[in-house]
Amino acid sequence: MQAAALPSAMPAAAPPAQGRADAGAAASALDERAEWESFSRPVKGREDAWESYLAVEGMYCPGCSLTIEQALKPLPGVEDVQVNGATATARIVWAPGRGRPSQWLEALQRAGYRGLPASDQLAAVPRRQAQRMLLWRWLVAGFCMMQVMMYAYPAYVAAPGEMTADVAALLRWAAWLLTLPVLLFSCRPFFSSALRDLRHARVGMDVPVSLGILIAFGASTAATFDPSGPMGGEVWYDSVTMFVFFLLSGRLLEQRLRDRTAGALEALARRLPETVERIGADGNDERILVRRLQAGDRIRLHAGEVFPADGRIVDGETQVDEALLTGESTPIPRRAGEPVIAGSANLAGTVVVLVERTGAATRYGQIVALMERASVDKPAIARLADRFASPFLLAVLAGAAGAAWWWWPQGPGHALGVAVAVLIVTCPCALSLATPAATLAAAGALARRGILVQRLDALESGASIDTVVFDKTGTLTVDRMSVRALRTRAGVDQAEALAGALARHSLHPASRALAAAAPEAGLQVNAVQEHGGRGVEGRVEMPAGSRSLRLGSAAFCGIAPDERADAAQVHLADETGWLASFDLEETLRSGALEAVADLKRLGLQAEVLSGDQPAAVQRLAERAGIARALGGRTPQDKLDHVAALQGAGRRVAMVGDGMNDGPVLARADLSIALGEALPVAQARSDFIIQGGQLEGVAAILRQARRTRAVVRQNLFWAALYNAVSVPLAIAGQMPPWLAGIGMAGSSLFVVLNAARLARLAVGRSALGVEREHPAPTPA
Repeated sequence: MQAAALPSAMPAAAPPAQGRADAGAAASALDERAEWESFSRPVKGREDAWESYLAVEGMYCPGCSLTIEQALKPLPGVEDVQVNGATATARIVWAPGRGRPSQWLEALQRAGYRGLPASDQLAAVPRRQAQRMLLWRWLVAGFCMMQVMMYAYPAYVAAPGEMTADVAALLRWAAWLLTLPVLLFSCRPFFSSALRDLRHARVGMDVPVSLGILIAFGASTAATFDPSGPMGGEVWYDSVTMFVFFLLSGRLLEQRLRDRTAGALEALARRLPETVERIGADGNDERILVRRLQAGDRIRLHAGEVFPADGRIVDGETQVDEALLTGESTPIPRRAGEPVIAGSANLAGTVVVLVERTGAATRYGQIVALMERASVDKPAIARLADRFASPFLLAVLAGAAGAAWWWWPQGPGHALGVAVAVLIVTCPCALSLATPAATLAAAGALARRGILVQRLDALESGASIDTVVFDKTGTLTVDRMSVRALRTRAGVDQAEALAGALARHSLHPASRALAAAAPEAGLQVNAVQEHGGRGVEGRVEMPAGSRSLRLGSAAFCGIAPDERADAAQVHLADETGWLASFDLEETLRSGALEAVADLKRLGLQAEVLSGDQPAAVQRLAERAGIARALGGRTPQDKLDHVAALQGAGRRVAMVGDGMNDGPVLARADLSIALGEALPVAQARSDFIIQGGQLEGVAAILRQARRTRAVVRQNLFWAALYNAVSVPLAIAGQMPPWLAGIGMAGSSLFVVLNAARLARLAVGRSALGVEREHPAPTPA
């Protein structure tokens, strides 16, 4: 790729008025339908409403979420706004006929924030620059902190009279000079956020932080310039630099955790290529933008490229990687006539694909929509924190002012030191991160396993589940049948080979089951004729001569049906009459036994609830290792059964996939659908297992329990820290430097503790040791 030529000189910075005009022009461009459709999609069930996603820059505290919602909700056409501070994402439900996206960006700018279409922000240069700048601010703060601590150390260890006044003054001046870069460069995000909040008459988390830093530096500066003045000889440069360094450390780790949590969504959003090679009507290739693709186009993809749309291979064969979409790590062979899905990778040869679905209509688009919706969801406790953030911070400011007033008679220097300690130690960083950091890390780990979280609150519900109810057809089983038993006429010893030879000429599910079970005997079949709904007949060539055979129902084979049969049957007959009968049963889904065993190890009770015949349901449940099975249940019966379990104090998770599972999925305490489930089942579910692996059920519940434990640990730590530190700070027993270490340390503990959830425990090996899926290391 040839780089574009760079200008010889950088252009002069645009004047503020011109910058605002350019920003306004860029915002107005989003009002064109072709532009806002790139980060929006229709709301299901409504023709007049769309949902759009914005990435919001400048969010640093829980109160920001509420402020942004209040700024956007009154705008014309806006019906609902959801903001998640942990992911810095806003979901806006609006009516295109009554509002414009440019109004959202203007409202955010007036509130002191910057909004970008989420699809643009994921790969935006400003975001990467901001990440690098935060790293530089952290490095500067760390370097200056170490130097300031070196100059402060003699004052702590020197005996009275051991250090002259000149030396003490020189060390203070050196510390003052080294603190200036921290104040002017490293602290800029805190000061900018606090100034924005005060300009809009609100109190955010950075207001008390900035006040504490400025008061400590101002009082230390006064003591440095006038050691005999009212501030006395006490300085806190070490406390300021240490506090800023640890605070930036917490934010840097929080940023990396956010990137890791959003890693699956970013990987999906960046998965599709920007351009693709389309084959024109004249047979010539042209490279076009992916968003210009339409159903019916033919595209050529080479090895290493990603399929940009759902379609069907019309030429060539390859292997595809669907791991990011389905959780299936094994490459899947694909030949002419077989489907491919958008977002999967072409691993082998060059193929030509006929496009069938593009954009939001693809399975990829639906997955991204689900993940974006989950990214703006917030647990109930996080929403509560948003509402009480501002009152709490006002109480912090009042408490600091009261502490300074109380201690003022002891000296202004001591009183200001106490006020600074109170402002720093009561910063609710740890409390605000306790729940969002944990739930988002857990959701990100599940997403990397191919499990989509539709409601973050469901992680809290899943921790208390004690009963898992499975639907049978399509959930515990797959759409294939298998041979359970064979009965033959005396003297018939090739029944399976004969039936298999005929069955290979039919696409009926029962025929496919017989063909799969039969050995390959090399028999030739002629004059094959299939009778829809009845069976297939033909002449089988054998060494002893040809035989005319029929394979199908009892009536088709001319025999009496078996009234005692408790399973589907297929019969084989020739000119002389009945030869054999095959009892068929549904095929248990791969991994079902391991999934049920995992649930039992978690101490959970498993049940099967189905509308099929009770005997068939009980038989399949026994094969899956489930003791309790109820068959012959209508949708209302299923609903009543789950309600009865809940009435008995049980917490129920329902795993289903069909149309009749919708009501019971909605009633259950936790609902899980498989990736191939009908849309109505997916719409009612809290989790969607994309690959259809039932082992994902235990993974969800195990991760929910771990998430609850981590959230409780975080909340306990934050509450304990405040309960111990606040009284000590008010009592004047906690110096500012210790308050800074305590506050930053509590935030670091919460973030690092939540980061443990990025490693997803998926089960136990034969040795009983838990295995984990490590999270990918962020770039």
